[in-house]
Amino acid sequence: MTFKRAIFWTHLAVGIVFGIVVVFMSATGVLLTYERQIETRAVNSAVQAPANTSPLDIDGLVAKAEENGALAGHSVVVSSTEGAAVKVSKSRRESFLMNPYTGEQMKGAGEDTKSFFRTVMLLHRWFALSGEGRDIGKAITGASNLAFLFLLASGFYLWWPKKWKWSFIRQNLLFRRNLPTSKARDYNWHHVFGIWALVPLLAVVISGVVISYPWASDLVVAIYGEADPARPGQSADAVPQGQGAGGGQTVSFQSIFNGLRAEVPDWTAMTFKLPQDNAKRLVVTVDTGNGAQLSRQRTFTLSRVSGEQLGVVEPEDQSAGRRARVFLRFLHTGEVYGVVGQTLAGLASLAALFLGYTGFTLAYRRLVQPLFRRRRAGHASNDAR
Repeated sequence: MTFKRAIFWTHLAVGIVFGIVVVFMSATGVLLTYERQIETRAVNSAVQAPANTSPLDIDGLVAKAEENGALAGHSVVVSSTEGAAVKVSKSRRESFLMNPYTGEQMKGAGEDTKSFFRTVMLLHRWFALSGEGRDIGKAITGASNLAFLFLLASGFYLWWPKKWKWSFIRQNLLFRRNLPTSKARDYNWHHVFGIWALVPLLAVVISGVVISYPWASDLVVAIYGEADPARPGQSADAVPQGQGAGGGQTVSFQSIFNGLRAEVPDWTAMTFKLPQDNAKRLVVTVDTGNGAQLSRQRTFTLSRVSGEQLGVVEPEDQSAGRRARVFLRFLHTGEVYGVVGQTLAGLASLAALFLGYTGFTLAYRRLVQPLFRRRRAGHASNDAR
């Protein structure tokens, strides 16, 4: 058996064993394509604006957030979209929403939509299993992700021609019409979907491997270094002598907001980290992207007395390890490249569904149909006797 033939049979076997899970993960991946935008729209559509009122200013929002239980260290996230809900984050997984006009908590806003996507996400990650079943589900989806990586690599190897000719391009890069059999159609589809979706699928799958396996994450650390939680410009040492010290009226949050809005006119969101009462500084992160693009976030440290900027953390100031991890996390969903990236990731997941379908039909014709033909031939032979 030649090496290429061995790769072919391994490709076929791996596809049969892991194909159903790959198709399932691809289908749920398609459903999650525009999760961020759909959830945001559902939440903002629940905002009720009283007649003849304007949104609260930043100081009013901060005061309402504190009335609703926000403490120092929690974050108030304000969107550039007028009338958008305000998010108050207590931790990575604990937050609540406020009406920007009244400051009231928006309990249950967009909950049906968020519940749907939460269920799809749990299915995508570990089949929505709980307890010990979650670890089993994660092991299966992780192994299937690795298997899909092998299928993509081996499929590309099997697809690569010895010589580039127009006949090969026409048969393997372009959809063909009026093919004589369904087998020929599936063969054509399998190659076309596979090669055109190869790059985005590799991005989704490789980043998925890093998310699934500690050894893959450790490899990222080995290459780029550990993600340093300390951010330059945010330590107490960043406050120059005599600036931001206690004793003096603090500047308003609105004044700081106005200054940052003028400096970064294309902002999409600002995150105010609530300070202690006697804090010397205020930390504000200004985002010009979709919230998943570290390269479009700048973090400002400002004096609480004068409002003067004491330090700025640019995207390139972040540690290489942190940048790599955030990049890979949102490369998996395509969000690191915005709506275009999300669309490509969604289309790649859709292509994976066709790859799974055509792969199974081709395997059925190669492995199962011959068995039926031999059985029918055997019956015919017995009848002839």
